[in-house]
Amino acid sequence: MPNNRTNKTIAGYHLLMILAAADFRFKASEDMVIRDYLEQEFPFHVNLDREMEKISSLTPEEWEGHFLKYMDDFYDDATPEERNNLLQFALDLTKADGVITTEENHYLQLLFDTWHSE
Repeated sequence: MPNNRTNKTIAGYHLLMILAAADFRFKASEDMVIRDYLEQEFPFHVNLDREMEKISSLTPEEWEGHFLKYMDDFYDDATPEERNNLLQFALDLTKADGVITTEENHYLQLLFDTWHSE
């Protein structure tokens, strides 16, 4: 049976991109947070076109299911410190434009409630 899991770095990218899209606005300040994440996780250039294609093909109704799957993939491969680091990026991302919307808060709560329910 094929392994349909994604490595934690790519999973983190998906999580942040969906979180950025949740309010249907993508600001330059949010892009900078995602770039910071990528620079930290990928110290070399990596082509994310295939990953962006996967994310872009999702409808808003599919975001939550995709988010939950990638959240599990990240969790399974990450240490507690790495999970906390991604949570900090998620917080920085949602605060980047000065407004935390209901939609963004929903995804943040999914992360916090699931990862801190241990």
